[in-house]
Amino acid sequence: MTEETPGFEEKPDVPSGATPDDAAETAETSEQEGPAAPAGDAAKTAGLTAQLDQVRTALSERTTDLQRLQAEYQNYRRRVERDRVTVKEIATATLLTELLPVLDDIGRAREHGELVGGFKSVAESLETAAAKMGLQQFGKEGEPFDPTIHEALMHSYAPDVTETTCVAILQPGYRIGERTIRPARVAVAEPQPGAAQKEEKPADEESGGPDEG
Repeated sequence: MTEETPGFEEKPDVPSGATPDDAAETAETSEQEGPAAPAGDAAKTAGLTAQLDQVRTALSERTTDLQRLQAEYQNYRRRVERDRVTVKEIATATLLTELLPVLDDIGRAREHGELVGGFKSVAESLETAAAKMGLQQFGKEGEPFDPTIHEALMHSYAPDVTETTCVAILQPGYRIGERTIRPARVAVAEPQPGAAQKEEKPADEESGGPDEG
């Protein structure tokens, strides 16, 4: 059995028959292989940094895509809500337009004192339901004529008006919000032709002219 001699450092194995130069080269090669680990760590760190940059770039792109999709979804929701409101308004206006002749009959019956008994109760319930759906009646005697909401069926002249005026409501108008579903049908009166205001006389005519001397 071979005993290790204390005080001697281990040397690289040298093949038998090798020269001293071969032993020196072997020792030099061993010394060069020793410090190679730090270079490998640097390469590994560089690779991880590159991968991290790629992940950050991909994350930024996905975030941008997500923000764009969210904006498109919000715009879609607004369009759907706007279309839903529009469809509802059109459907409501169509239904109430069909009920206008019935409301006209109720109004005429009320004017003639025929709105009594069970018919009165039903008529008032119908008017209340129509009002809850946004139906508003308009058109009053004495208001100025507005061609955007009035339809003139009769025309006359009157000395006591200063502009074209609704003097009789032949059929009330109806609107839903700002939308007119039927104009008020009216009789209008205009100022009497040639009924211009008297012109003021000159001051010398009112005073009779200069005194004769």
